[in-house]
Amino acid sequence: MERIQKIIANSGVASRRKAEELIKEGRVKVDGKVVTELGTKVSKKSIIEVDNVKISSEEKEYYLLNKPRGVVTTTSDEHGRKTVVSLIETDKRIYPVGRLDYDTTGALILTNDGEFANNITHPKNQIDKTYVAKINGILTIADIMALKKGVMLDDIKTSPAKVKIKKVDNKNKVSIVEITIHEGKNHQVKRMFEKLGYEVLKLKRERIAFLTLKGLSSGDYRSLTPKEVNQLYDLSMNKK
Repeated sequence: MERIQKIIANSGVASRRKAEELIKEGRVKVDGKVVTELGTKVSKKSIIEVDNVKISSEEKEYYLLNKPRGVVTTTSDEHGRKTVVSLIETDKRIYPVGRLDYDTTGALILTNDGEFANNITHPKNQIDKTYVAKINGILTIADIMALKKGVMLDDIKTSPAKVKIKKVDNKNKVSIVEITIHEGKNHQVKRMFEKLGYEVLKLKRERIAFLTLKGLSSGDYRSLTPKEVNQLYDLSMNKK
């Protein structure tokens, strides 16, 4: 017996969190009956339908994409903009793990494995994500310390960040800063800098845990190896 949202996520239909939304909305049936209670356990022999379509397990796929600027981190877009999913050639129903803003570039994982996606994105699992930000202004020692200690966003203090100054352009009043966080609040890196009075001019995610963009030009992608997938699982499980 397994929780229904886990089975839906493992089928590739949706992430764990999206599966929970589908259940709450009454869009899931088990053996012909609508189920709306999260955590309901069902057997592997049960017939599960989402929007009246029977789900089935499918082979898992995992990709690392170097997301270009001007591409949205969704599976579809009502405005007709290019999506990250459209950049990857597969017949599986993959979706992005977490998100990057429209104008943010860099490392993004896509998969059809809902359990994996949930493990990687859940804040308690503390999967590091490293960004390089170009900001206007010269980042002060005091502000570096503030980022390292955490800043208040929406009345909640962010977890301590790792911060490193990569370059300072005193003439043009610009700093290049490497910052590592493990949370995934909306626009978090930009908002952290804005809280301290800096505007982020350019932002790129350089690394997710041990995954780098080595060998990937903008718009390129590759499949994760089984070893890398297992390492990411191990990282998330060990941080619980």
